[in-house]
Amino acid sequence: MNTTHQPLPIYPTDPTRGLELDAKAADDATIERALAILARRMAHRTAVAESSQFNSVNATRAYLTLALAELEHEEFHILFLNTQHRLIHHDCHSKGTIDSASVYRREVVKNALAHNATAVILAHNHPSGHSGPSESDKHITRLIQGALGLVDIRVLDHVIVAGPQPSNAYSFAEAGLL
Repeated sequence: MNTTHQPLPIYPTDPTRGLELDAKAADDATIERALAILARRMAHRTAVAESSQFNSVNATRAYLTLALAELEHEEFHILFLNTQHRLIHHDCHSKGTIDSASVYRREVVKNALAHNATAVILAHNHPSGHSGPSESDKHITRLIQGALGLVDIRVLDHVIVAGPQPSNAYSFAEAGLL
């Protein structure tokens, strides 16, 4: 009896047509599932201490790198956190162009209050691959920090993701800019 084994495809197939699904779509679906798992773990109120909290730069970098590294345009995201720095909500505040995204501090404050957040982490990506903050990045961070400070909401960090490795992410908190 001659049995040959066909290698399994890397990407799933559509059983109704037998066609391989688009590789990027399959990757995107996998990333979305991974983000959902991470968000659920970060939000879970009975999870074990530090594994469920955004209280380290490394945990924050890993989560945000997964969420933002592959984007071809700039997006500005906000993580709304409770008093234990557990995730309440992850919001894509705005989508922009290759080198900018509009940020409206009034909307940031409104959303933070709507989610009853006590802290936030700001984040955006630089599709250029350069992780250093621009003067505009520093300016909007100060404006948002001031606006949120008026309602006792802390900005814990602003992370700029510039590549697929967490080491390619710049942390304002780590650099002493917050």
